[in-house]
Amino acid sequence: MGVGPVAFPPRGRAALATDREGAAFAVWEGRRISRWRVGERTAPAWLELHTRDAFDAAVFYGGVLGWGDGNPSGCEVSYESDQVVLRWHGEAVARLNSGPVESASPRPQLRPRWLVRFRVPDLEAATAAVVKHGGAVVPGGEWGGVRAPKDADEHRVVVRDPDGALFTLDVPTEEDEAPQDPGGHV
Repeated sequence: MGVGPVAFPPRGRAALATDREGAAFAVWEGRRISRWRVGERTAPAWLELHTRDAFDAAVFYGGVLGWGDGNPSGCEVSYESDQVVLRWHGEAVARLNSGPVESASPRPQLRPRWLVRFRVPDLEAATAAVVKHGGAVVPGGEWGGVRAPKDADEHRVVVRDPDGALFTLDVPTEEDEAPQDPGGHV
């Protein structure tokens, strides 16, 4: 499945596609905002793929997006604790997780998908804003009650926008604020 490429003059063009498991993703070609950096201001803090086989997904995305091909503008790929971790200039920016997914599930939180996390200073206020603007809190969190995330706590809530897209609101913890070690580990 795919859409595009679609032009967004004068900045560039984009295309929407799905991977082999059905997780939707988009690609952009064109001018980027030079000050944009993962986790800063309103930019996503973290990206996470929930899929049946993280290694297989890494091979797919690596071929499509050129991960780990030595390009200085590309991502570094590592395998840590049964997960694939992507780093950009040593900073972890995304994680691919293997787990229970159902491609044909009527519940979006059970389908293969990319989950975007945003850091917010006030979780209650951000959650209230989601509901006020037509969104909803997702009961059961990221895995829809199948299993709780490893690091589930009171610092995170999964929500959906009025069109059904899932995303997570996170309150930064002291660990999030800690500097990276020279090896790039978080």
